[in-house]
Amino acid sequence: MASETSNASITEPQSNRKLGLWDLVFYGIVLNQPVAAVGLFGLVSILSGGHMVTTLLMSMVAMLLTAVSYGRMAALFPSAGSAYTYVGRGINSHLGFMAGWTMILCYLIIPIINTVFCVLSFQRLVPAMPYSVGVVAFILIITFLNLLGVKSSMTANKIMLYVMLVIIGAFIIFAIKYIAHTLGWVGLIDTKPFYNAQTFNFAAIASGTALVALTYVGFDGITTLAEDVKNPTRNVLLAIIIVCLFTGIFSALQMYLAQQSAVTMWLSNTFTSETPFYNRIPAEHVETAFMTVCAQVGGSVLFNSIIITMIIACIGSGIAGQLGAAKLLYGMGKDNVLPRKFFGYTDKKSNSPIYNILLIAVLAGIGALILNYQKTAELINFAALIAFMGVNLAAINQLFFKSSQKKNLKNIITDLLVPATGFLFCLWIWIKLPSGSILLGGIWLLIGIVYLAISTKGFKVKPAELDFKDV
Repeated sequence: MASETSNASITEPQSNRKLGLWDLVFYGIVLNQPVAAVGLFGLVSILSGGHMVTTLLMSMVAMLLTAVSYGRMAALFPSAGSAYTYVGRGINSHLGFMAGWTMILCYLIIPIINTVFCVLSFQRLVPAMPYSVGVVAFILIITFLNLLGVKSSMTANKIMLYVMLVIIGAFIIFAIKYIAHTLGWVGLIDTKPFYNAQTFNFAAIASGTALVALTYVGFDGITTLAEDVKNPTRNVLLAIIIVCLFTGIFSALQMYLAQQSAVTMWLSNTFTSETPFYNRIPAEHVETAFMTVCAQVGGSVLFNSIIITMIIACIGSGIAGQLGAAKLLYGMGKDNVLPRKFFGYTDKKSNSPIYNILLIAVLAGIGALILNYQKTAELINFAALIAFMGVNLAAINQLFFKSSQKKNLKNIITDLLVPATGFLFCLWIWIKLPSGSILLGGIWLLIGIVYLAISTKGFKVKPAELDFKDV
């Protein structure tokens, strides 16, 4: 059980703090990626009845409320930096372990979703390539690079971010020109992407919002840098809010222009101009529908550029995701949470957890052959939203109930109502996930609960600690 802590009771030494506000913002944008919504355009447009922009903005509200909880918990525990620690210290160690257990699921799924989307993107360049061949090739590439000890540097991340911004900037310019030419300038100002009375359905909007939450799930990584930040009480919270706002607004702009551009696309004898654009998307290109829009508005150059950019991004994220999951399993093996002989093994030459890297490669390959892009996204959202709800509850407990400050209207609003609203919003999104994803995620949770019950002798002793510091 976390000890009682008031907001003002924890102070951290300010020495060696080098990171400013904009360092954190840049890092958060790299984690979230400015193209995060690209793979969801077709799927969410279909799910929401053409209201992806609305789902992005609704999900942004939930993430902003949760971001406040993350930022405030980071101010209290600047050396922590994960939902696992915030829930463990803010509520109790057993619930903290379960928050960490859901995070493990995220790390295991990340290599899978990158594999799936990379192969689907590559098939747009080489349609004849069998999907299974692409999966094997991608897994071999990232596994080989991880076994060699190749790591992404901040310089590489900066270059990749700038390339993404240039490509998306080009798309925005070409899309504006295309819309003005096909629909007239009035087409640039349309309320239908936000609200279309003919297709609006609240249940459909909720389903789309549950999926599009994937766009935001990387923002919490900012808190892992808290102990190196100047004035963490202010800067961590502000950086998370800025990153969430940027991600939501920039993604909404991309999807708004993509939808307006798609209004006149895919017309044939089968489809008329009255057919909603999302019903015209070819089934085999649903996950890469945004690339099709790029081809329409910017020709082959923009089409090839966005695909190559996404492939490179997937490889970089796949390498980091596979290594992160392998390191997490290594930490659990080292601490005997998992069998040490296998999971705690490191190669003497490379100092890498090669058994875990190979295991993650096998799991990612199997997962990519079994699960599609939508299912993997839903599983990540399942786990991330549970972690987000946990942090909101931890913030309520730590900031409101455990705080020694005298309660007033301001405390009730900032320390109770704001995180409670964030919790309820995340809960609403979570319960709108498809039943299949909730079932698979629920099985993972059940395994964690059973393990926790056995390892803690019926929840009587403190659970083993999970190490997310180097992931």
